[in-house]
Amino acid sequence: MKSYSMSERHNLVKRKDFGRLPEAGFSAVKFIECLPDIHIGKTIKCVIAALVKARRSNRPVILGMGAHVVKCGLAPFLIKLMEEGALTGIAFNGAGSIHDFELAYFGETSEDVAKELAAGRFGFVEETGSWMGAAIKAGASSGLGLGESLYNAIDADPVRYPHRNISLLWHAGRLKIPCTVHVAIGTDFIHLHPAVDGASIGATSFRDFEIFCDQVERLEGGVYWNLGSAVILPEVFLKAVSRAHNIGNTLEGMTTIDMDMLSQYRAMTNVVKRPSSGVGQGYHITGHHEIMLPLVAMAFLEGLKS
Repeated sequence: MKSYSMSERHNLVKRKDFGRLPEAGFSAVKFIECLPDIHIGKTIKCVIAALVKARRSNRPVILGMGAHVVKCGLAPFLIKLMEEGALTGIAFNGAGSIHDFELAYFGETSEDVAKELAAGRFGFVEETGSWMGAAIKAGASSGLGLGESLYNAIDADPVRYPHRNISLLWHAGRLKIPCTVHVAIGTDFIHLHPAVDGASIGATSFRDFEIFCDQVERLEGGVYWNLGSAVILPEVFLKAVSRAHNIGNTLEGMTTIDMDMLSQYRAMTNVVKRPSSGVGQGYHITGHHEIMLPLVAMAFLEGLKS
């Protein structure tokens, strides 16, 4: 198999196109207050109220997110939430960590899959596979989780990673916020690279599952927010909820939120309905990430300061 340099790849997502935080004086709360108390208008008000209540009560807010959120240029809003103490944990799927990692070193991500697939070049960027593979192996040898392994690599070499200021992995590590990565073997293109070791992925991702479970068991009165993960994170969350109940945690007062562009079976079942049944409340909001996340994030931040 042949790899090629990232500098040769045409990327669809560039940091210059990322979202930007609004100027002082902007009020997402006032806009949301104008919405009707009917259907999603009421739901979004309940979602923001639950997020604000959880953090004001010093209860956790854990975000589980899919890769598309990163590709939509939304990192600035999530970084701001972390910096303001609004998020207590972030969980990625494997693809989310890859896009974030590429942005840290190249400032661009997301290749044109349809164009590169027939040419035999899809997934064969040298730097991503080689550098992530080395970071994961190093982390596995030290008993670390996958998220912390990637953070350590990014943090140790600011020259190689000049764009780390837009990396969620790096900011989470800098702020001491648990950032876990949950991988399904064969779903991510780095698994094709010879520098990537399956045993290391398994060890580090399993360690992150344990870290995630430890967070979920403390979700009484807190919020789990699934953002754009249709399969991996809803399944991981359900298992963590089962473990929490098994060891005696009621999760009383927990709120679960799913936000995605479509209503997906696993997210609706394993995030919104089953985990909150009898103990709390579950909500679903359908809408494009690049509109809904900035709106909810800014209202969340405003609510914490009011």
